[in-house]
Amino acid sequence: MKLVVAILLLVSLILSSSLLQSCAAYTAPAPSSVDCGQKCATRCAKAGVKDRCLNYCGICCQKCQCVPSGTYGNKSECPCYQDMLNNKGKPKCP
Repeated sequence: MKLVVAILLLVSLILSSSLLQSCAAYTAPAPSSVDCGQKCATRCAKAGVKDRCLNYCGICCQKCQCVPSGTYGNKSECPCYQDMLNNKGKPKCP
């Protein structure tokens, strides 16, 4: 019985130390260097449903750290923004 307890204690120590190492290796993401609010306001200036455009543009900008120039098109300037799809397989970003 003492052997089983000792083995369980040893295994738990090993697992907890590996968990601690993985937590210590985590680094927080860098703060956004792109002004998503201003870029999305420009991008959505001519949108029919402006609040929805601003919402999705903001989500895409935070993830991709870029917004294509202009009010429409130019998505090749930001491949991440261009490639994001919604759950229906359509482009997510305006």
